[in-house]
Amino acid sequence: MPLRRTLLAAALAFGVLAAACSGSDNPNVPSPTRSAASTNLAASVASTDLWAKTPLRFELGVFKSDAQGVQLLTFGTVSFAFSFLGDGSAAPVKGPSATGTYLGAFGTPQDGPAQTFSAPSDARGVYQAEGVTFDEPGIWQVDTTIQVPGSASQILSSQFPVAATPSLPAPGERALRTDNLTMDSKGVPASAIDSRALDGAAVPDPELHATTIAAGIAAHRPMLVIFATPTYCQSQFCGPEVDGVQALATTYGDKADFIHVEIWRNFNKSVINKAAADWLYRNNDLTEPWLYLIGANGVIIDRWGPLFDQNEVAKELAAL
Repeated sequence: MPLRRTLLAAALAFGVLAAACSGSDNPNVPSPTRSAASTNLAASVASTDLWAKTPLRFELGVFKSDAQGVQLLTFGTVSFAFSFLGDGSAAPVKGPSATGTYLGAFGTPQDGPAQTFSAPSDARGVYQAEGVTFDEPGIWQVDTTIQVPGSASQILSSQFPVAATPSLPAPGERALRTDNLTMDSKGVPASAIDSRALDGAAVPDPELHATTIAAGIAAHRPMLVIFATPTYCQSQFCGPEVDGVQALATTYGDKADFIHVEIWRNFNKSVINKAAADWLYRNNDLTEPWLYLIGANGVIIDRWGPLFDQNEVAKELAAL
């Protein structure tokens, strides 16, 4: 079960930002393009499973390569201007515009004195805009305007697909009654429960592996579920996002059940855990990390991917 990865994720394998652990290598989907004026700068769409006629979160990362190595744009804001390309045979049609605000991975700096390019070890994240609606399915383009202090304004263009409907479980749909692995699961290695439990190491977050999604639905308990592989995620977002869910569980443990679903049952043999495959594996493709908020009625309230705003999720948990 191969995982397909974006340009940004591929770049992270060499020590830079990745927007997600997967994307699309479908030849019918245009690849991210670079600014002609600055070939060492690139923007890549982090969001996957976008669909039309629904307000969505849109996330995008920006990185550069120079004599200092690969760095990513951090802090501040960027401007998004969207246009509809359809099948690419007609002229682009102007679409919505939005402001993307920097969103760092949990445990990394969320703001700084000024927008800057940072080494991934210092800061890593994406720019997120809320409530973006694409009115038609097809290929879209986002022109991202960046203005780093001391540099000229630059526009980076990236293309991405928008479907007619979501392919993964989405808000408003009923959650799948999944029997994910827990600390009580028999006959499985600890690393299948959490990939960080390798070579005899203990599962670092057993409180996130105490129950199943199916049990939560049966008990009419709200749930916050993170699908992620902390050890093998190329984006370096999965581990911090699992830690972020663990931090939320400390504060809101009385509001919901908190669950981590590990992606890999056996990474070396490319075997994906059934729970992760049921939720995320579509058309030989699996994207992660994803975070799902499920209501007491078993209906999905919200989802985030690949990064989530800790304060935003906390607000939704508090409202349960």
